[in-house]
Amino acid sequence: MIHIRIPATSANMGPGFDTIGVALELYNHLWVEEIPEGLRIEVKRKQEIEIPLDESNLIYQTMQYFYEKMGLPMPGVHLIQEDYIPMVRGLGSSAACIVGGLIAANELAGRPCDKEALAQMAAMLEGHPDNSNPAIFGSMVVGAQNKENMMHVRLDLPEDLVFATMVPAFPVSTAKARAVLPEGYSREEVVFNVSRGALLVASIMSGKLENLSMAMEDKIHQPYRSRLIPNMYQIFEKAKAYGALAAYLSGAGSTLMAMVKREHLGVFQKKMSAYLQTLPDHWQLTLFKADVAGARVETE
Repeated sequence: MIHIRIPATSANMGPGFDTIGVALELYNHLWVEEIPEGLRIEVKRKQEIEIPLDESNLIYQTMQYFYEKMGLPMPGVHLIQEDYIPMVRGLGSSAACIVGGLIAANELAGRPCDKEALAQMAAMLEGHPDNSNPAIFGSMVVGAQNKENMMHVRLDLPEDLVFATMVPAFPVSTAKARAVLPEGYSREEVVFNVSRGALLVASIMSGKLENLSMAMEDKIHQPYRSRLIPNMYQIFEKAKAYGALAAYLSGAGSTLMAMVKREHLGVFQKKMSAYLQTLPDHWQLTLFKADVAGARVETE
């Protein structure tokens, strides 16, 4: 069987709504093989939301899309999923399914597409590239797209930068998180986010991480989605007080993310864990480095 490993992703980074994301060392695993006919799906690790075992499965639907786009007949397939990325938590579980499905189909079809072609397909399927790009390319990726194509730039992150995920017990659906956003924004709000987005990219490229406290500010989605996540801004302030460079809402939520230099991890982890335990909703703190490889076919 072909074994594919796909990383979790944290998107909407600060001002980078629908644009900027980062891959994390947390993975879903997918095994796939061609069978004479039909579909067989096995789930090795249960999630709180039931994963479909029929043709409505997102990985299988993505594979169907690939074969149709390539003008190839859809074969019978056997899929095995082992998922560690929590669902409906803003950590790219849907993008991982799409990326995994595209790579699986590409492998079975004899690799007619390179990574770039797969990234274009994934962005079009997702509707925005901030999760799919880092899932494919690894590290932090800035992307933009129109109806025809997507362009992107991969940025190397400092090796001493760690991402602290703070995950509550409750989910936030993407549809619900989109519904709370306004139809339009003022010029002041647009300039605010454009300036922070530019500063974020320039600061990562230059290594000036001290800028992240301002560069990760946002007026496009976090103020509106904060009503869905109790104590969000208080958690942000505590994270920065305990040594984080910046904190932000990961994806559509409900996960909150802090960016911490390795030298501050000891104090941050101890104090932040203690603080989160004082809150309702059973917040869990876990530390991850950025994944630099992106999705890959493993050698068995």
